[in-house]
Amino acid sequence: MRNNFKQISSMLAQRAESVVKFLLPQGKKEGHEWCVGNINGDAGKSLKICLLGEKSGVWCDFATGDRGDLLDLWRLIRTCTLLEAFNEATRYLGITQPKFEAHRQKKFTRPSVKKIISPHSPSPVMDYLFTERKLTNKTISAFKISEQDRLIAFNYWRDNALIFVKYLCIDRTGGKKQIHAEASCEPCLFGWQALPPNTRVITLTEGEIDAMTLYQYGFPALSLPFGGGSGKKHEWIEYEFDRLAAFDEIYLCLDNDKEGQAAVAELVNRLGRHRCRIVELPHKDANECLQKGVSREEIQKCFNQACTLDPEELKNGKSYVDQVIDEFYPPIGHEIGISPPWNKAKGKILFRPDELSIWSGINGHGKSQILGHIMLQSMKQGACVCVASLEIKPKKLLMRLTRQAAGLAQPHEDYIRAIHEWYSDKLWLFDLVGTAKADRLLEVFSYACKRYGINVFVIDSFMKCGIDEEDFKTQKTFIEKICDFKNQHSCHVHIVAHPRKSSDETQMSGKLDIKGTGAISDLADNCFIVWRNKRKEELIQLKNNGITLNSEQLKKLEECDCILRCDKQRNGDWEGKIGLWFDSKSYQYLNHEKQKATQFIEFSNIINS
Repeated sequence: MRNNFKQISSMLAQRAESVVKFLLPQGKKEGHEWCVGNINGDAGKSLKICLLGEKSGVWCDFATGDRGDLLDLWRLIRTCTLLEAFNEATRYLGITQPKFEAHRQKKFTRPSVKKIISPHSPSPVMDYLFTERKLTNKTISAFKISEQDRLIAFNYWRDNALIFVKYLCIDRTGGKKQIHAEASCEPCLFGWQALPPNTRVITLTEGEIDAMTLYQYGFPALSLPFGGGSGKKHEWIEYEFDRLAAFDEIYLCLDNDKEGQAAVAELVNRLGRHRCRIVELPHKDANECLQKGVSREEIQKCFNQACTLDPEELKNGKSYVDQVIDEFYPPIGHEIGISPPWNKAKGKILFRPDELSIWSGINGHGKSQILGHIMLQSMKQGACVCVASLEIKPKKLLMRLTRQAAGLAQPHEDYIRAIHEWYSDKLWLFDLVGTAKADRLLEVFSYACKRYGINVFVIDSFMKCGIDEEDFKTQKTFIEKICDFKNQHSCHVHIVAHPRKSSDETQMSGKLDIKGTGAISDLADNCFIVWRNKRKEELIQLKNNGITLNSEQLKKLEECDCILRCDKQRNGDWEGKIGLWFDSKSYQYLNHEKQKATQFIEFSNIINS
């Protein structure tokens, strides 16, 4: 995962002498210190930088009183922000940050720049902010507020560009705030331009005025663009993830209500439990504290007492009572998990969060193909899917998947585009054909889970994860890491694992035939075997060639094309076989021979062949 300010500073300190020679080559080494006149590199000894020991990298300019670590020094010498210094130092250290591209990037528009209001010019908006909300002229100026009649325009600036604009009417209708935002703009955080250049710790608030209030109290703060809650309200994380990743600590100062608590839970999970602190204020929010005269010292005390959430592993048994009741009596229309696309599997198979499913079967019997059908069904049920198809190129994988999604052998070009538009917030690919390093695979998966909220992962196949097929110990370690990953991120992982070679394809393999360590099936929550009825295919070929079949052979033609067998389901009651029929045009697996392939994405007025 990405490093933060503290980690990069520590790495620079380990190479202190090389770093200072790079930044201040005019200086001279005296004992365990690097001496120079100032940050401009002038002659002298006023600026001293420690090169060894516990204080390695610590510096002080005795003429000005400035001091800090090497990251602070980098910022001052380069006259840039701390985040820019962080990025430069990261490149200097030769560290590459992980990048993960969505299947299709969204296109955003930039709003037009509005006239910034002067704090000294009287207006209804200024009166509201100054008199009712108790904000000072300095604060209002720092956040570059605009106005339109009785609307406050909160301008979201980042890197000297206006990214997003949200409007708040100062008049309430029916006691409710009237809020709207400019359409098609990139979601981002409010207040970047007001952060001091040396900020390493930030606070996230639920509203713009709360961020402005904390700034006024002396705490660097940013506001969420869409308030509390969960799910789609936090799509902004995808676009701010890299910037936030650098900060050492993130304080969450959100409303103490249901929406605020939902936001806290999601932010802690995606931004990192280890660096998030929960702030509890004496009133509903920061601005209410300001209006009621709460002092800066009292606010500071709340920040000092900010706590982390308990680790997920440590919970009181009583706290699970509602979940246990839901297991016994699921709410109507709600299933805890993803159902496969076949009616005959309903109530028997469920792909639940926190589970690992192993898929095996003889080579060429359709493991990857049937798994693709299941992934489409998963996306249709709201899952975000990431596929590491290490054996075929993305374009080939997507061609097969798109054929299944369309339910057609040759979908129209416009239909293909519509299907890929449907993929845009549902499907990501780990773009590597060949052998992937197991640890790198998990590193990228973890990044994808945090940044994009992906909750279903596919590894196809286990043999392409860079582990020798005879190295059972390493295989077991990797499966254990997969289990830790799916439990930590509450996601479902599917792995394709090949069986040992067999001379007879008419005999179905089982979980005990999986190639490699026994831990693969032992540690998995579910084991599925896919078997293709090759004998039936041979008889169909004979019949098509004019060969007369006997009664026993004709009876064989009535059998299903494929069998999906569940050999293990740790959290379910059912194990057994399901017969499926294969549609060669759509590559879909169907409940019965007469069933027609379905279209996962409706697209009218398109002629398909």
